Amino acid sequence: MIARRSGCTIGTTDIATGMAMHSRSTVRRRLTPTAPAHIMWSVLSVLTLASGRAYAVPSFAEQTGQPCAACHVGAFGPQLTRFGRDFKLNGYTASDGKKHGLPLAATTQLSFTHTNDAQPAPAAPHFAANNNFAIDQASFYYAGRIAPGFGGFVQVTYDGIAGQLHIDNADVRYAHDSELFENDWIYGFTVNNSPAVSDLWNSTPVWGFPYNSSPLAPSPMAAALIDGGLGQRVLGAGAYTMWNDLVYAEFDLYRGLGYDVLNATGIVPVANTDKTQGVIPYWRLALQQDFGRHYVQVGTYGLNGRVSPGGIDIPGHVDEFTDLAVDANYQFYFNSKNVTSDVISAHATMIHENAWLGASQIIAGSRPYHGMDTFRADVSYSIGATVTPSIQYFQTNGTADAAYWGTPNGSPNSSGIIAEIAYVPWGKPDSFISWGNVRFALQYISYFRFDGVSNNAAANNALYLSIWAAAHF
Repeated sequence: MIARRSGCTIGTTDIATGMAMHSRSTVRRRLTPTAPAHIMWSVLSVLTLASGRAYAVPSFAEQTGQPCAACHVGAFGPQLTRFGRDFKLNGYTASDGKKHGLPLAATTQLSFTHTNDAQPAPAAPHFAANNNFAIDQASFYYAGRIAPGFGGFVQVTYDGIAGQLHIDNADVRYAHDSELFENDWIYGFTVNNSPAVSDLWNSTPVWGFPYNSSPLAPSPMAAALIDGGLGQRVLGAGAYTMWNDLVYAEFDLYRGLGYDVLNATGIVPVANTDKTQGVIPYWRLALQQDFGRHYVQVGTYGLNGRVSPGGIDIPGHVDEFTDLAVDANYQFYFNSKNVTSDVISAHATMIHENAWLGASQIIAGSRPYHGMDTFRADVSYSIGATVTPSIQYFQTNGTADAAYWGTPNGSPNSSGIIAEIAYVPWGKPDSFISWGNVRFALQYISYFRFDGVSNNAAANNALYLSIWAAAHF
Protein backbone atom coordinates (compact mmCIF):
# COMPACT_ATOMS: atom_id res chain seq x y z
CA MET A 1 0.00 0.00 0.00
CA ILE A 2 1.02 3.66 -0.41
CA ALA A 3 0.81 4.09 3.36
CA ARG A 4 -2.97 4.02 3.55
CA ARG A 5 -3.18 1.11 5.97
CA SER A 6 0.31 1.08 7.42
CA GLY A 7 0.87 4.80 7.92
CA CYS A 8 4.29 4.52 6.26
CA THR A 9 4.24 7.60 4.06
CA ILE A 10 7.78 8.67 3.31
CA GLY A 11 7.77 12.41 3.90
CA THR A 12 9.55 14.92 6.05
CA THR A 13 9.39 18.28 7.63
CA ASP A 14 10.95 21.27 5.94
CA ILE A 15 11.67 24.76 7.15
CA ALA A 16 13.09 26.30 3.98
CA THR A 17 9.49 26.92 2.98
CA GLY A 18 8.35 27.60 6.50
CA MET A 19 6.08 24.61 6.47
CA ALA A 20 6.11 20.98 7.30
CA MET A 21 4.77 17.55 6.82
CA HIS A 22 4.81 14.41 8.90
CA SER A 23 7.51 11.73 8.60
CA ARG A 24 6.29 8.16 9.10
CA SER A 25 8.92 5.83 7.65
CA THR A 26 8.75 2.17 8.62
CA VAL A 27 12.47 1.46 8.20
CA ARG A 28 14.55 2.84 11.09
CA ARG A 29 18.22 3.14 12.08
CA ARG A 30 19.71 2.86 15.55
CA LEU A 31 21.49 5.71 17.34
CA THR A 32 23.08 5.40 20.75
CA PRO A 33 21.36 7.42 23.49
CA THR A 34 24.42 9.55 24.17
CA ALA A 35 25.48 10.58 20.66
CA PRO A 36 22.32 12.57 19.78
CA ALA A 37 22.52 14.42 23.09
CA HIS A 38 26.09 15.50 22.31
CA ILE A 39 25.02 16.59 18.83
CA MET A 40 22.12 18.63 20.25
CA TRP A 41 24.44 20.58 22.53
CA SER A 42 26.97 21.04 19.72
CA VAL A 43 24.32 22.57 17.48
CA LEU A 44 23.22 24.91 20.25
CA SER A 45 26.78 25.93 21.03
CA VAL A 46 27.52 26.79 17.41
CA LEU A 47 24.30 28.77 17.01
CA THR A 48 24.93 30.86 20.10
CA LEU A 49 28.33 31.99 18.84
CA ALA A 50 26.90 33.97 15.93
CA SER A 51 26.18 37.67 15.96
CA GLY A 52 24.31 40.12 13.76
CA ARG A 53 20.71 40.59 12.73
CA ALA A 54 18.14 37.75 12.49
CA TYR A 55 16.41 37.08 9.20
CA ALA A 56 13.57 34.81 8.10
CA VAL A 57 13.90 31.11 7.35
CA PRO A 58 17.12 29.99 5.70
CA SER A 59 17.67 31.04 2.09
CA PHE A 60 14.30 32.81 1.81
CA ALA A 61 15.41 34.98 4.73
CA GLU A 62 18.62 35.94 3.02
CA GLN A 63 16.71 36.81 -0.15
CA THR A 64 14.02 38.98 1.48
CA GLY A 65 16.04 40.53 4.29
CA GLN A 66 13.08 40.00 6.63
CA PRO A 67 13.08 38.53 10.15
CA CYS A 68 11.53 35.08 10.54
CA ALA A 69 8.60 36.63 12.40
CA ALA A 70 7.58 38.58 9.28
CA CYS A 71 6.65 35.38 7.41
CA HIS A 72 5.94 32.96 10.25
CA VAL A 73 3.71 32.91 13.28
CA GLY A 74 6.03 32.15 16.21
CA ALA A 75 9.14 33.31 14.28
CA PHE A 76 9.71 29.83 12.86
CA GLY A 77 7.78 27.79 10.31
CA PRO A 78 5.46 26.42 9.38
CA GLN A 79 2.58 28.76 10.28
CA LEU A 80 2.43 31.53 7.68
CA THR A 81 1.51 35.15 8.23
CA ARG A 82 -0.05 37.36 5.56
CA PHE A 83 3.41 38.25 4.26
CA GLY A 84 4.42 34.58 4.18
CA ARG A 85 1.37 33.59 2.14
CA ASP A 86 2.00 36.42 -0.33
CA PHE A 87 5.64 35.41 -0.67
CA LYS A 88 4.69 31.87 -1.67
CA LEU A 89 1.82 33.02 -3.89
CA ASN A 90 4.22 35.22 -5.88
CA GLY A 91 6.56 32.34 -6.63
CA TYR A 92 9.16 32.76 -3.87
CA THR A 93 10.70 35.64 -5.84
CA ALA A 94 10.33 38.67 -3.55
CA SER A 95 13.70 40.11 -2.55
CA ASP A 96 15.39 43.07 -0.91
CA GLY A 97 16.90 44.09 -4.26
CA LYS A 98 20.42 43.15 -3.24
CA LYS A 99 22.69 40.58 -4.84
CA HIS A 100 22.85 37.24 -3.05
CA GLY A 101 24.61 33.95 -3.65
CA LEU A 102 22.90 30.67 -4.43
CA PRO A 103 19.78 30.21 -2.27
CA LEU A 104 21.00 27.22 -0.28
CA ALA A 105 19.81 26.19 3.18
CA ALA A 106 19.92 23.30 5.63
CA THR A 107 17.90 22.03 8.59
CA THR A 108 18.20 19.24 11.11
CA GLN A 109 15.82 17.70 13.64
CA LEU A 110 16.93 15.98 16.86
CA SER A 111 14.50 14.26 19.19
CA PHE A 112 13.59 12.05 22.14
CA THR A 113 10.45 9.86 22.15
CA HIS A 114 8.75 8.17 25.12
CA THR A 115 5.51 6.16 24.84
CA ASN A 116 3.23 5.25 27.75
CA ASP A 117 3.86 1.55 27.23
CA ALA A 118 6.88 -0.02 25.60
CA GLN A 119 6.01 -1.15 22.08
CA PRO A 120 5.70 -4.92 21.48
CA ALA A 121 8.76 -4.76 19.22
CA PRO A 122 11.50 -2.16 18.70
CA ALA A 123 10.13 1.13 17.43
CA ALA A 124 12.28 0.60 14.34
CA PRO A 125 15.22 -1.61 13.39
CA HIS A 126 18.16 -0.92 15.70
CA PHE A 127 16.03 1.19 18.08
CA ALA A 128 14.66 0.23 21.47
CA ALA A 129 11.01 -0.50 22.29
CA ASN A 130 10.85 2.81 24.18
CA ASN A 131 12.80 5.94 25.22
CA ASN A 132 14.60 6.61 21.94
CA PHE A 133 16.96 9.45 21.06
CA ALA A 134 17.28 10.08 17.33
CA ILE A 135 18.42 12.37 14.56
CA ASP A 136 15.08 12.41 12.78
CA GLN A 137 16.45 13.95 9.60
CA ALA A 138 18.78 16.41 7.94
CA SER A 139 17.62 18.35 4.89
CA PHE A 140 19.30 20.49 2.25
CA TYR A 141 17.51 22.93 -0.04
CA TYR A 142 17.85 25.00 -3.15
CA ALA A 143 15.14 27.49 -2.24
CA GLY A 144 14.47 30.94 -3.62
CA ARG A 145 14.41 32.99 -6.80
CA ILE A 146 15.59 31.18 -9.94
CA ALA A 147 14.96 33.79 -12.64
CA PRO A 148 12.59 36.74 -13.15
CA GLY A 149 9.14 35.40 -12.25
CA PHE A 150 10.49 31.92 -11.44
CA GLY A 151 11.23 30.50 -8.00
CA GLY A 152 10.69 27.54 -5.76
CA PHE A 153 12.33 24.99 -3.57
CA VAL A 154 13.80 21.53 -4.01
CA GLN A 155 14.50 19.58 -0.85
CA VAL A 156 16.82 16.61 -0.41
CA THR A 157 16.53 14.80 2.91
CA TYR A 158 18.60 12.27 4.77
CA ASP A 159 16.20 10.22 6.89
CA GLY A 160 18.14 9.45 10.05
CA ILE A 161 15.65 6.77 11.09
CA ALA A 162 15.68 4.80 7.85
CA GLY A 163 19.27 5.71 6.94
CA GLN A 164 18.15 6.81 3.47
CA LEU A 165 18.78 9.86 1.28
CA HIS A 166 15.85 10.88 -0.91
CA ILE A 167 14.34 13.74 -2.88
CA ASP A 168 11.71 15.31 -0.66
CA ASN A 169 9.22 18.13 -1.24
CA ALA A 170 9.62 20.05 -4.48
CA ASP A 171 7.64 23.00 -5.83
CA VAL A 172 8.93 25.10 -8.73
CA ARG A 173 6.65 27.86 -9.98
CA TYR A 174 6.20 30.87 -12.19
CA ALA A 175 4.04 33.79 -11.04
CA HIS A 176 2.90 36.99 -12.73
CA ASP A 177 1.08 39.99 -11.28
CA SER A 178 -1.47 41.62 -13.58
CA GLU A 179 -4.93 43.21 -13.49
CA LEU A 180 -8.38 41.77 -14.21
CA PHE A 181 -11.65 43.74 -14.00
CA GLU A 182 -9.70 46.63 -12.47
CA ASN A 183 -8.51 44.45 -9.58
CA ASP A 184 -5.18 42.83 -8.82
CA TRP A 185 -4.79 39.44 -10.49
CA ILE A 186 -1.96 37.01 -9.82
CA TYR A 187 -1.66 33.87 -11.90
CA GLY A 188 1.02 31.23 -11.99
CA PHE A 189 2.08 27.71 -12.85
CA THR A 190 3.54 25.03 -10.59
CA VAL A 191 5.43 21.77 -11.03
CA ASN A 192 5.51 19.78 -7.79
CA ASN A 193 5.59 16.28 -6.33
CA SER A 194 2.70 16.17 -3.86
CA PRO A 195 -0.94 17.30 -3.96
CA ALA A 196 -1.41 20.34 -1.64
CA VAL A 197 2.34 21.01 -1.31
CA SER A 198 1.65 24.22 -3.25
CA ASP A 199 -1.06 25.34 -0.82
CA LEU A 200 -0.86 28.65 1.06
CA TRP A 201 -2.66 27.59 4.24
CA ASN A 202 -1.84 25.48 7.29
CA SER A 203 -5.11 23.56 7.27
CA THR A 204 -4.33 21.23 4.37
CA PRO A 205 -2.57 17.88 4.96
CA VAL A 206 0.97 18.63 3.80
CA TRP A 207 1.46 21.69 6.00
CA GLY A 208 -0.98 21.06 8.85
CA PHE A 209 -0.36 20.73 12.57
CA PRO A 210 1.58 18.96 14.06
CA TYR A 211 4.37 20.40 11.97
CA ASN A 212 6.81 17.75 13.11
CA SER A 213 6.04 14.59 15.04
CA SER A 214 7.83 11.50 16.25
CA PRO A 215 8.77 8.91 13.62
CA LEU A 216 9.33 6.44 16.49
CA ALA A 217 5.88 6.54 18.10
CA PRO A 218 2.88 4.44 17.02
CA SER A 219 0.50 6.18 14.61
CA PRO A 220 -3.00 5.18 13.44
CA MET A 221 -3.15 3.08 10.29
CA ALA A 222 -5.99 4.78 8.40
CA ALA A 223 -5.52 7.89 6.29
CA ALA A 224 -7.19 9.31 3.20
CA LEU A 225 -5.24 9.16 -0.05
CA ILE A 226 -4.86 12.96 -0.08
CA ASP A 227 -3.65 12.85 3.52
CA GLY A 228 -0.02 12.00 2.77
CA GLY A 229 -0.51 8.90 0.61
CA LEU A 230 0.97 10.41 -2.56
CA GLY A 231 3.79 12.60 -1.26
CA GLN A 232 6.96 12.30 -3.38
CA ARG A 233 5.42 9.35 -5.27
CA VAL A 234 3.86 11.49 -7.98
CA LEU A 235 4.83 14.35 -10.26
CA GLY A 236 2.36 16.96 -11.42
CA ALA A 237 1.85 20.33 -13.02
CA GLY A 238 -0.91 22.88 -12.85
CA ALA A 239 -2.05 26.47 -12.74
CA TYR A 240 -3.25 28.73 -9.94
CA THR A 241 -4.69 32.21 -9.58
CA MET A 242 -5.60 34.77 -6.92
CA TRP A 243 -8.02 37.56 -7.87
CA ASN A 244 -8.52 40.72 -5.84
CA ASP A 245 -6.71 39.13 -2.89
CA LEU A 246 -10.03 37.33 -2.37
CA VAL A 247 -10.55 34.29 -4.59
CA TYR A 248 -7.92 31.56 -4.99
CA ALA A 249 -8.19 28.65 -7.40
CA GLU A 250 -5.77 25.90 -8.44
CA PHE A 251 -5.96 22.82 -10.64
CA ASP A 252 -3.13 20.28 -11.01
CA LEU A 253 -2.75 16.95 -12.77
CA TYR A 254 -0.46 14.21 -11.39
CA ARG A 255 0.90 10.89 -12.53
CA GLY A 256 2.50 8.26 -10.35
CA LEU A 257 6.24 7.68 -10.61
CA GLY A 258 7.45 4.24 -11.65
CA TYR A 259 9.32 1.96 -9.29
CA ASP A 260 12.63 2.61 -11.09
CA VAL A 261 12.20 6.38 -10.66
CA LEU A 262 11.20 5.99 -7.02
CA ASN A 263 14.30 3.90 -6.35
CA ALA A 264 16.47 6.44 -8.16
CA THR A 265 15.06 9.30 -6.05
CA GLY A 266 15.51 7.36 -2.80
CA ILE A 267 11.82 6.68 -2.10
CA VAL A 268 12.38 3.12 -0.95
CA PRO A 269 11.35 0.44 -0.25
CA VAL A 270 8.82 0.33 -3.09
CA ALA A 271 8.31 -3.41 -3.57
CA ASN A 272 4.73 -4.52 -2.86
CA THR A 273 3.54 -0.96 -2.34
CA ASP A 274 0.56 0.60 -4.09
CA LYS A 275 0.91 1.80 -7.66
CA THR A 276 -1.17 4.68 -9.00
CA GLN A 277 -2.93 4.31 -12.34
CA GLY A 278 -3.61 7.06 -14.88
CA VAL A 279 -3.96 10.76 -14.18
CA ILE A 280 -4.82 12.13 -10.72
CA PRO A 281 -6.63 15.49 -10.77
CA TYR A 282 -6.28 17.79 -7.74
CA TRP A 283 -8.37 20.93 -7.21
CA ARG A 284 -8.41 23.81 -4.75
CA LEU A 285 -10.80 26.74 -4.26
CA ALA A 286 -10.62 29.25 -1.40
CA LEU A 287 -11.93 32.62 -0.30
CA GLN A 288 -9.96 34.87 2.03
CA GLN A 289 -10.56 38.27 3.60
CA ASP A 290 -8.87 40.63 6.04
CA PHE A 291 -11.04 42.47 8.55
CA GLY A 292 -8.58 44.80 10.24
CA ARG A 293 -6.63 42.65 12.65
CA HIS A 294 -8.75 39.60 11.75
CA TYR A 295 -8.04 37.24 8.85
CA VAL A 296 -10.49 34.54 7.65
CA GLN A 297 -10.22 31.88 4.95
CA VAL A 298 -12.66 29.14 3.93
CA GLY A 299 -12.15 26.67 1.12
CA THR A 300 -12.45 23.25 -0.44
CA TYR A 301 -9.95 20.85 -2.02
CA GLY A 302 -9.84 17.27 -3.23
CA LEU A 303 -8.62 14.68 -5.69
CA ASN A 304 -9.55 11.48 -7.52
CA GLY A 305 -7.04 8.66 -7.78
CA ARG A 306 -6.94 5.05 -8.93
CA VAL A 307 -4.60 2.59 -7.25
CA SER A 308 -3.42 -0.99 -7.76
CA PRO A 309 -3.00 -2.28 -4.18
CA GLY A 310 0.35 -3.86 -3.53
CA GLY A 311 1.36 -3.02 -7.09
CA ILE A 312 -0.71 -5.96 -8.36
CA ASP A 313 -2.29 -5.25 -11.75
CA ILE A 314 -5.69 -6.86 -12.25
CA PRO A 315 -7.09 -6.00 -15.69
CA GLY A 316 -10.30 -4.02 -15.33
CA HIS A 317 -10.03 -3.72 -11.53
CA VAL A 318 -8.50 -0.95 -9.41
CA ASP A 319 -9.22 0.74 -6.11
CA GLU A 320 -10.62 4.22 -6.77
CA PHE A 321 -10.58 7.00 -4.19
CA THR A 322 -12.38 10.34 -4.30
CA ASP A 323 -11.41 12.74 -1.52
CA LEU A 324 -13.54 15.83 -0.89
CA ALA A 325 -12.48 18.27 1.81
CA VAL A 326 -13.39 21.60 3.34
CA ASP A 327 -11.11 23.78 5.44
CA ALA A 328 -11.00 27.06 7.35
CA ASN A 329 -8.31 29.33 8.83
CA TYR A 330 -8.52 32.24 11.25
CA GLN A 331 -5.85 34.63 12.56
CA PHE A 332 -6.06 37.53 14.97
CA TYR A 333 -3.13 39.97 15.24
CA PHE A 334 -2.96 41.94 18.46
CA ASN A 335 -0.86 44.53 16.61
CA SER A 336 -0.86 44.05 12.85
CA LYS A 337 1.97 46.56 12.35
CA ASN A 338 4.42 44.70 14.61
CA VAL A 339 5.91 41.42 13.42
CA THR A 340 6.46 40.30 17.02
CA SER A 341 2.82 40.91 17.89
CA ASP A 342 0.89 38.20 19.71
CA VAL A 343 -1.11 36.12 17.22
CA ILE A 344 -3.97 33.69 17.67
CA SER A 345 -4.26 31.14 14.84
CA ALA A 346 -6.86 28.46 14.25
CA HIS A 347 -7.07 25.85 11.48
CA ALA A 348 -9.62 23.14 10.70
CA THR A 349 -10.24 20.60 7.97
CA MET A 350 -12.72 17.81 7.24
CA ILE A 351 -11.87 15.18 4.61
CA HIS A 352 -14.47 12.73 3.32
CA GLU A 353 -13.22 9.80 1.27
CA ASN A 354 -15.28 7.50 -0.93
CA ALA A 355 -13.41 4.32 -1.83
CA TRP A 356 -14.51 1.74 -4.41
CA LEU A 357 -12.28 -1.26 -3.76
CA GLY A 358 -12.62 -3.38 -6.87
CA ALA A 359 -9.04 -4.68 -6.70
CA SER A 360 -8.80 -5.12 -2.90
CA GLN A 361 -12.05 -7.08 -2.95
CA ILE A 362 -10.47 -9.61 -5.32
CA ILE A 363 -7.02 -9.67 -3.67
CA ALA A 364 -7.92 -9.57 0.02
CA GLY A 365 -11.67 -10.13 0.23
CA SER A 366 -12.38 -6.62 1.47
CA ARG A 367 -15.73 -4.86 1.23
CA PRO A 368 -16.49 -3.36 -2.18
CA TYR A 369 -17.02 0.16 -0.78
CA HIS A 370 -15.63 2.25 2.08
CA GLY A 371 -16.45 5.66 3.45
CA MET A 372 -14.13 7.53 5.80
CA ASP A 373 -14.17 10.93 7.49
CA THR A 374 -11.16 12.71 8.97
CA PHE A 375 -11.51 15.83 11.08
CA ARG A 376 -8.76 17.99 12.59
CA ALA A 377 -8.96 21.35 14.35
CA ASP A 378 -6.18 23.21 16.15
CA VAL A 379 -5.56 26.57 17.77
CA SER A 380 -2.31 28.26 18.80
CA TYR A 381 -1.37 31.43 20.63
CA SER A 382 2.00 32.90 19.72
CA ILE A 383 3.29 35.15 22.49
CA GLY A 384 5.74 37.75 21.24
CA ALA A 385 6.75 35.45 18.38
CA THR A 386 8.69 33.46 20.98
CA VAL A 387 6.49 31.04 22.95
CA THR A 388 3.67 29.25 21.10
CA PRO A 389 1.35 26.77 22.85
CA SER A 390 -0.93 24.77 20.52
CA ILE A 391 -3.64 22.14 20.89
CA GLN A 392 -5.40 19.97 18.32
CA TYR A 393 -8.33 17.57 18.33
CA PHE A 394 -8.32 14.87 15.65
CA GLN A 395 -10.73 12.12 14.69
CA THR A 396 -11.02 9.50 11.94
CA ASN A 397 -14.12 7.34 11.44
CA GLY A 398 -14.65 4.84 8.64
CA THR A 399 -16.15 1.60 7.43
CA ALA A 400 -15.07 -1.42 9.48
CA ASP A 401 -13.28 -4.01 7.34
CA ALA A 402 -10.84 -6.45 8.94
CA ALA A 403 -9.57 -7.69 5.57
CA TYR A 404 -8.61 -4.19 4.49
CA TRP A 405 -7.46 -2.34 7.61
CA GLY A 406 -5.88 -5.18 9.55
CA THR A 407 -6.73 -3.56 12.90
CA PRO A 408 -7.65 -5.65 15.98
CA ASN A 409 -11.41 -5.32 15.42
CA GLY A 410 -11.40 -4.26 11.77
CA SER A 411 -12.19 -0.63 12.59
CA PRO A 412 -10.07 2.31 11.35
CA ASN A 413 -11.46 4.71 13.97
CA SER A 414 -8.98 6.81 15.95
CA SER A 415 -9.23 10.05 17.93
CA GLY A 416 -7.26 12.09 20.41
CA ILE A 417 -5.60 15.37 21.35
CA ILE A 418 -2.14 16.74 20.60
CA ALA A 419 -0.76 19.43 22.91
CA GLU A 420 2.49 21.27 22.18
CA ILE A 421 4.50 24.20 23.40
CA ALA A 422 7.27 25.63 21.23
CA TYR A 423 10.02 28.09 22.13
CA VAL A 424 11.93 30.10 19.50
CA PRO A 425 14.56 32.39 21.03
CA TRP A 426 15.57 34.14 17.78
CA GLY A 427 13.97 35.17 14.48
CA LYS A 428 12.95 38.65 15.62
CA PRO A 429 14.26 41.96 14.22
CA ASP A 430 16.58 42.50 17.21
CA SER A 431 17.89 38.90 17.46
CA PHE A 432 21.65 38.50 17.28
CA ILE A 433 21.62 35.40 15.02
CA SER A 434 21.82 36.40 11.36
CA TRP A 435 22.12 33.09 9.53
CA GLY A 436 19.91 30.64 11.37
CA ASN A 437 17.22 29.88 13.89
CA VAL A 438 16.18 27.09 16.24
CA ARG A 439 12.89 25.76 17.58
CA PHE A 440 12.53 23.79 20.82
CA ALA A 441 9.25 21.90 21.22
CA LEU A 442 7.57 19.67 23.80
CA GLN A 443 4.66 17.68 22.36
CA TYR A 444 2.28 15.14 23.90
CA ILE A 445 -0.27 13.07 22.03
CA SER A 446 -3.14 11.45 23.94
CA TYR A 447 -5.39 8.88 22.23
CA PHE A 448 -9.04 8.30 23.10
CA ARG A 449 -9.28 5.59 20.45
CA PHE A 450 -6.48 3.95 18.46
CA ASP A 451 -7.14 1.75 15.41
CA GLY A 452 -10.66 1.01 16.60
CA VAL A 453 -9.73 0.20 20.20
CA SER A 454 -10.50 2.50 23.16
CA ASN A 455 -9.84 0.39 26.27
CA ASN A 456 -6.06 0.42 25.81
CA ALA A 457 -5.62 3.40 23.47
CA ALA A 458 -3.59 5.30 26.09
CA ALA A 459 -0.77 2.75 25.74
CA ASN A 460 0.13 4.56 22.51
CA ASN A 461 0.30 8.02 24.09
CA ALA A 462 3.64 9.63 23.32
CA LEU A 463 5.89 12.38 24.65
CA TYR A 464 8.09 13.96 21.99
CA LEU A 465 10.91 16.44 22.62
CA SER A 466 12.47 18.01 19.54
CA ILE A 467 15.13 20.54 18.54
CA TRP A 468 14.77 21.88 15.02
CA ALA A 469 17.67 23.99 13.75
CA ALA A 470 17.89 25.86 10.44
CA ALA A 471 20.60 27.85 8.65
CA HIS A 472 21.36 29.33 5.24
CA PHE A 473 24.75 29.30 3.52
